[in-house]
Amino acid sequence: MSNKNLIGIDLGSSGVKATLINENGKILATADSAVDLHSNNPGWAEADTNQWWSGVKLTVSNLISTSKVNSNSIAAISVAGMVPAVVLVDGNFNPLRLAMLQNDARATKEIEYLNNKLSNLDFLNLTGSKLTQQSVAPTLLWISKNEDALFSKVKYVIGSYDWLSIKLGAQPHVEQNWAIESGLYNWDNSALTELIDATAIDFPNLLSPKKPGEIVGELNKESALELGLNTSTKIVVGGADHVLSAYAAGLISEGDCLVKLGGAGDVLAVSDKKFLDERLYLDAHPAPNKWLPNGCMATSGSLLRWEQSLLNGIDLVALDKEAESSKPASLLTLPYFLGEKSPLHDPNLRGAIAGLHLGTSKADIHRSFLEAIAYGFRQHIEIFNERGLKITNIKVTNGGSKSKLWKQILADVLDQPLSPVVDHPGASLGAALIAGIGVGIFKDFSVANSILMSDTPIIPNKKNRDIYDQRFSDYLKMAKNMTEISHSISRGA
Repeated sequence: MSNKNLIGIDLGSSGVKATLINENGKILATADSAVDLHSNNPGWAEADTNQWWSGVKLTVSNLISTSKVNSNSIAAISVAGMVPAVVLVDGNFNPLRLAMLQNDARATKEIEYLNNKLSNLDFLNLTGSKLTQQSVAPTLLWISKNEDALFSKVKYVIGSYDWLSIKLGAQPHVEQNWAIESGLYNWDNSALTELIDATAIDFPNLLSPKKPGEIVGELNKESALELGLNTSTKIVVGGADHVLSAYAAGLISEGDCLVKLGGAGDVLAVSDKKFLDERLYLDAHPAPNKWLPNGCMATSGSLLRWEQSLLNGIDLVALDKEAESSKPASLLTLPYFLGEKSPLHDPNLRGAIAGLHLGTSKADIHRSFLEAIAYGFRQHIEIFNERGLKITNIKVTNGGSKSKLWKQILADVLDQPLSPVVDHPGASLGAALIAGIGVGIFKDFSVANSILMSDTPIIPNKKNRDIYDQRFSDYLKMAKNMTEISHSISRGA
């Protein structure tokens, strides 16, 4: 029997997802397991690594039982996860506390302190991004001040999927995009000593970055026993969840773009050149010599879930149907209900709705929420175009892509056709493909082009172009003019 099946695992903020594929890239099974988000204080976002491991065991078991493949046929396993989640471990790589997720916003004072202390340091050119909420050093500084006894036991700081790979049996490492987004490494993978020294703390050890597709070990006996797999199963370096999700969707060539209508709003584009812009994030594409400049808006689908909770669990499909009859751009919403990440990087922004009157319906407000997220995506794509990265092929995925109205609004606002990706299981598929590349089952990264199909393109309605162009201009003005008021409200003034 040949060992040519592959498993990809994705550690997400709301759950663990796993995908099993065969040597032809065919999806044999998917499985998921919910995990809890711990937010015991405002701005905190944490997860329990024990629950991650329980989810991994459950999903892998379900993959094998559902597909009925022989567990000895698994050639390799690879892991994707959130970046840059922070897992603090001891010398044996045992977690010392809950993992801190990438949207944890507790270290605002530490960010301000380090930015002031290092005002002459060019973070963008040294690391690929500014010192922001995504950066790991401010988080470690917060831990050292508020959990000093625990911090004294920390030996290493690693990412979510790095921790899982090491637990499975991999040699200690961090993946290259965790290294990039952490802000702790220079481009040559050396430590950014100026930042580390500025924290004035006993800084944890940093591990060497590895690239997606590198084999870093085999399953150890303990993990193989718990997962029901063979110790000969190779462990292959995976990657950041948004990167591998985009890769699996077929983003290979320059100008390819993916819009993810998830809880947050992600947008990624392929560039053949290193693309540095302080408004965006930058990740390395899994394929050599390619890059993925990207943005992440703090709210997208989460704004709709909040709306749904206010309206007593209203059916969003029915609300979409009502909103189809609402006049386009009759209201203007700023979607900063969780502050904003890119391109504004301001956690103290707040949401706002303009244009309300006594005749406004819930459907009008709903449509304005969909439009607001679309304006945010357009803001990112205009940055790509402004910097010379011409966007030519936009794909759309995640839960929001099931909404026909939202897809049409997005196409209208962007004034470009959209290609919905059919049945995309997400980053776990990308991880499975990377596992296959690592062990030579797939010859190169182009395999992703042939795995998933696109649905009928969504064509922009030209009748809405002028009104959406005008309202997008208003959106930018409103965002600028509301900043001072938002800051005053967030301070409680």
